[in-house]
Amino acid sequence: MNILIVEDEASIRDVLKSYFLKEGWGVYTASDGLEALQHVRKFKVDVILLDLMIPKIPGEEICREIRKSSNVPLIIISSKSREEDMINGLNIGADDYITKPFRIKEVIARINALLRRVEMFTKENKEVLRFNHNSLVINFETQEVLVENKAVKLTSTEFKILDAFVKKPGKIFSRQDLSYIVQGYRYIGDGRTMDAHIKNLRKKIEEDPKNPKYIVTKIGSGYKFNSILDEAR
Repeated sequence: MNILIVEDEASIRDVLKSYFLKEGWGVYTASDGLEALQHVRKFKVDVILLDLMIPKIPGEEICREIRKSSNVPLIIISSKSREEDMINGLNIGADDYITKPFRIKEVIARINALLRRVEMFTKENKEVLRFNHNSLVINFETQEVLVENKAVKLTSTEFKILDAFVKKPGKIFSRQDLSYIVQGYRYIGDGRTMDAHIKNLRKKIEEDPKNPKYIVTKIGSGYKFNSILDEAR
């Protein structure tokens, strides 16, 4: 497993690299945004750890650029600790968000949890599901989604949320349930982080995100998936 650390503070970068090497992971490092994009294009990277406040190209722009072509698991690490900053990070495509100062063991645990969910998801999904006369098509093996015959790009977290919904249509999922399913731990808070993921997912698969027909809010309970399954193969 190869991880890319994008961090301009050498002390933080070196400590993370040291611990990751002890985990047996391959490690690439970048100290600025330009170098980060070069590494993404040149090397096979399985996880990206991205600081937002880096020189040359801001982390937010890096995240958006990566999401144009890849759903590689991406975790933001940042000293921006306001909830609005966290939600913005998820809105631009991050799978998780860790604030500084952080504990190394927590970072490693978050990475392992994300990788376990990705691995489990890959092993369990070998089919194609079609909904509403092919208006929504989900290929779980290739992680491709078509909406009205047009491909849409989901992050790995968004895809895992969609997977949970469509495999159990009609089931009400709380925000904590979804956090456990996609991240491997139950988020304790007011739920705005998961709401941000749902909002992004709706923008990509719903005809009218403000009046969704697929992912429906159940006030006081959470969310559920409503749709007509055409076929599975």
